[in-house]
Amino acid sequence: MLAFRAELSKTVTARGKPLSNTRINKIMGFGRQILNEAADRYEFRRSFQGIKPLKQKKPDIHPFTLDEVNRILQTVRLDYRNYLAVRFWTGLRTGEANALRWDRIDFDNNVILVRDTLMRGQLQGGTKTYESSRDVPMLQPVRDALLDQRRRVPEGVEWVFCTRRGSPIDNQNFTKRVWAPLLEELGLKYRRPYQTRHTAATLMLGAGEAPEWIARVLGHTTTEMLFRVYSRYVPNLTRQDGSAMARLLASQAGLFDPNDNNNKEND
Repeated sequence: MLAFRAELSKTVTARGKPLSNTRINKIMGFGRQILNEAADRYEFRRSFQGIKPLKQKKPDIHPFTLDEVNRILQTVRLDYRNYLAVRFWTGLRTGEANALRWDRIDFDNNVILVRDTLMRGQLQGGTKTYESSRDVPMLQPVRDALLDQRRRVPEGVEWVFCTRRGSPIDNQNFTKRVWAPLLEELGLKYRRPYQTRHTAATLMLGAGEAPEWIARVLGHTTTEMLFRVYSRYVPNLTRQDGSAMARLLASQAGLFDPNDNNNKEND
């Protein structure tokens, strides 16, 4: 297995880049599951015992501020405004947003049914993980954007967000022809379109939404990733730097007197 991992590290993608540690760990994870199942069934020593995952880089998180989001939505081409509004206010992954079809939009119950992913122009029969298959609530700006998009999309086109030809959005084409020029025009530092998801997460946290609710909206199993990845951005958004605890203690001042015999423990 170590020899196999060494071979993976030498593998080059179609773009001429080596496989990342994250990708290698994911491939090795499938091997781990298969061999662990075999070890349990045929009672031999687990092959992965002692093999630790390769170190992975922390996610590159550079969310936009609320002011920057508003500037982007005001400046972007009209035919992509609804697309970016939905991505900014829901935190959908790129493949999830591009894969949206109208039968997944439930206006009656105000939810977006995230069930598919679009990868390299191919619709995948499922989402990234089991938890990624979820119902995302429509906030009012999201509902307004989708209703406006419904009026703009030609009759008979199944995709919520599509090109002028009626085909789903190609992420590379969008990034090159729309996204990058837009950020340059606004004088904003370049960031991948995926930062719309990180922006949604930080704004939700900054607004004081319950972490459990945010995790469900984003398709995470637990709140662990929220605190591990986004926590450093929350104080800047909420100004909760200990002042809330200070106010709580201040409100209790005088209620506890250390010299009061009633507060002392009995011998």
